[in-house]
Amino acid sequence: MLSLVWPWALALSPLPLLYRYWRKPINQTISALRAPAILAITKPQDSQSSVASWLRNLLKILLTLCWLCAVVALARPQWVGDPVALPTSGRDLLLAVDISPSMRQRDMRIGGQIVNRLVAVKSVVGEFVEKRDGDRLGLVLFGEQAYLQTPLTFDRKTLQTLLFEAQMGFAGSNGTAIGDAIGLAVKRLQDRPKSHRVLILLTDGANNAGALEPIKAAQLASRAAVKIYTVGVGARGARGLDEQTLAEVAKITGGLFFRARNPAELEAIYQELNRLEPVDQEAETIRPTISLYHWPLGIAFILSLLVAVIRQRGSIYG
Repeated sequence: MLSLVWPWALALSPLPLLYRYWRKPINQTISALRAPAILAITKPQDSQSSVASWLRNLLKILLTLCWLCAVVALARPQWVGDPVALPTSGRDLLLAVDISPSMRQRDMRIGGQIVNRLVAVKSVVGEFVEKRDGDRLGLVLFGEQAYLQTPLTFDRKTLQTLLFEAQMGFAGSNGTAIGDAIGLAVKRLQDRPKSHRVLILLTDGANNAGALEPIKAAQLASRAAVKIYTVGVGARGARGLDEQTLAEVAKITGGLFFRARNPAELEAIYQELNRLEPVDQEAETIRPTISLYHWPLGIAFILSLLVAVIRQRGSIYG
C-alpha cells in the first residue's frame, strides 16, 4: 500500500501559481521609436521566434513537473507491506560465552578428534541457537572485559555467525570478568518483560578481572528478575573452575548450575535448557516499509538538468 508520511506537503503544489497570480507587474512607460527599416530586417527571423516560443512553453512544462516531483518527494512517499506476525511465544535469552585464553585448553573430544574448549562450545551452542525458534537471542562475549556482541534479536543465523567468528583474545587476554558479563546482561534484559529474562553463562574459569564480583552481580540480577543458568566447562579435575561461585550465582537467581566435562555432557545440558517452557507474549506484528522519496527527487533533479540545457539552448534564439 502506497502512503505519504507528510501528506500536508502536497498543499504546497499550487504555490507557484499563487505567486504568479499575486505578483504585480511593474508599470513602465517607454517611448517607442518606429524604424521601418529595422522592422523589415527582423521579419525573416519569425521562424526563430516560433522556436523560442516553443522552447519557453516546454520550459514551463518542465519547471511545473520539476516542482510537483519535489513536492511529492517532500511528502515522503513509502510502500507499506502486508503485516508480518512475530513469534507469539518465547524468551529473551542472552548467551554469555567465555573467550578468555584458558578456553584454548584441548581437553574436549568431537568426532574422534581432540579440540579446545571454545571449539566444543561453539559446536554445541550453535545447535542450541538453531533450535530456539521464537526466542529473542543475544550474545555476550567476555574475557578480561565483557561486551555485547549481538543485541536481542530473532535473527538466529546472524547470531550463529558471530558466535562462530569469536576468537580468544577478542575480549582481552589477562583474566575472566564473570561479574561484568552478568552485569552487562542484566542491563540489556532489564527493559524486557520480567518473566522472559534468561541468561546462560558458560565459563571454564573463575572471576579474576572486572569491576563487579559475581555474587554481587547475581544479587543485582535477582532484583531485576533475571534467571541465570551457569555452565562450568572443562575435563574432570580442570584447574581454575570456580564451581562453588557458579552454583551460588545460579541459586541466587533461581537458575541451575551444570557441569560439562565433555561435549556429550554439554549437549545434554543444552537439551535440558531447550526444554524451558516458553512464556506467552503479546502478539506483535510489523509492517515492512520501503521509502520511495528518492524516486520523485531523482526525477526532479533530472528535470532540473533538462531545464538548464533548454535555457542555454534558448539563449541562442534570443
